[in-house]
Amino acid sequence: MHILQLCPRVPFPPHDGGAIAMYDVVAGLAQAGHRVTVLAANTPKHAQHADVLDHLGPNVRLVPVSIDTRMRPTHAIRNLLTSKLPYTVERFVNPSLDEQLTHILQTESIDIVQVEGTFVAWYIDTIRRIAPHVPVVLRAHNVEYTIWQMLASREHHVAKAWYLRHLARRLEQFERQYLPRFDAVAAITEPDRRRLLALGCPEPVAFIPAGVNATRLAPDPTIQPQPRTAFIIGSHEWLPNREGVEWFLTNIWPQVHEQLPELELHLAGRAIPPHIQQRHGRDNIHVHGFVESAAHFMQQYELMLVPLLSGGGMRIKIIEGMALGKCILSTGLGSEGIAVREGHDILLCDEPQVWVARLRAYYQGELPYQQIGCEAQRTIARLYDNRRVIERFLQLYSNLGSLRESA
Repeated sequence: MHILQLCPRVPFPPHDGGAIAMYDVVAGLAQAGHRVTVLAANTPKHAQHADVLDHLGPNVRLVPVSIDTRMRPTHAIRNLLTSKLPYTVERFVNPSLDEQLTHILQTESIDIVQVEGTFVAWYIDTIRRIAPHVPVVLRAHNVEYTIWQMLASREHHVAKAWYLRHLARRLEQFERQYLPRFDAVAAITEPDRRRLLALGCPEPVAFIPAGVNATRLAPDPTIQPQPRTAFIIGSHEWLPNREGVEWFLTNIWPQVHEQLPELELHLAGRAIPPHIQQRHGRDNIHVHGFVESAAHFMQQYELMLVPLLSGGGMRIKIIEGMALGKCILSTGLGSEGIAVREGHDILLCDEPQVWVARLRAYYQGELPYQQIGCEAQRTIARLYDNRRVIERFLQLYSNLGSLRESA
């Protein structure tokens, strides 16, 4: 088959969850013998050269289109006053990208179009107009409006809370209007599958999780983790990550550091704000900022912490940490949609006192963290190998093709 993948950013390098999820599908489809044309917004934040996917072989072609998606207060205000589109979506509506999409659909034989997420779902109208016969799949990385609802519910600044609620309402209206237009939706978690059905998406709404590339995440036996260490990794450009780290540093770490003074906390991720960077070297907090290899970073420390309070979709970093044999302490929301069992292959902590108790047990040698990490690794090998994920996508594509032929 020839699959056209429409992305809100170039899916390389595979450093963050969104890029990893898109990149591994491209790589897996190409490895399975299919052609993939990746049409991507080439944004200032994630700008890449047109040859960055060449290493995936001749079955993959990247078509990057330069788009300035930077958030600007004046544009946000204008959007608020004059547009019906949510600002987070409007930033990706671009004539050049629309023209390139039209050109590919008119000049090439495309078997499936896969649209990666809500931010580029607006282009379904162009696809329907130019190639009404081609099946179109939405891969829903999140149900976006629910994330902004959660953020708004905990925002204490009155003006910010109002804007977040307004954005959540617009996103919900957009997702209710646009997501049901797709021939099929691939939800990245089972809870998101239920949310998408509630939004009005017709079947098939398939549950297809993100997978793990075993080659990229093979543990390095030469790296031994430092004892009495915990870490958090994730881009602070994504507001739920920043919210979670700030909550952890405010409500949990002061108690932990007072009771367990030798325990180290290591923070990594893009765009860590200055007020957190300033805590480097204080209270045994070590701020690393952006790290080139998440896998290398994660293998240097023992416990992985995921203090997430808002969000949707699947935490790809949890999947990667499990693949590396990490014992993970996470909120229930952080682990949502991942087939884990509390106390077996993950530890779930929601209340601050539970976080403190679990970290104390680890510090005192009473937590079987190595056993839990081994079970996590087995869970990933059994359920989340990227080859199985690709098989599920191909089955979905095949079913859509059969439905089109019978119609």
